[in-house]
Amino acid sequence: MESRHEGHIRAGGIDKDVTFVEEPAPDINEQIDVAYRTKYRRYAASIINSINSPTARAATIKIVPRSTSSSSNN
Repeated sequence: MESRHEGHIRAGGIDKDVTFVEEPAPDINEQIDVAYRTKYRRYAASIINSINSPTARAATIKIVPRSTSSSSNN
């Protein structure tokens, strides 16, 4: 089965065609880790470590809007 790297997102009043980028820029992982450590600092270290684990990083995906004439909201 071939995977598609395109989809459609509808959330918070936004309706967009998107492209999924499986490998975000290398520096983004550390920025995400810092954001999670800041947001969840009141929780146990084991929770923070699981959020920032290599397995969690492997699941990180960047969602990029596609410009199409069929989108209902821009």
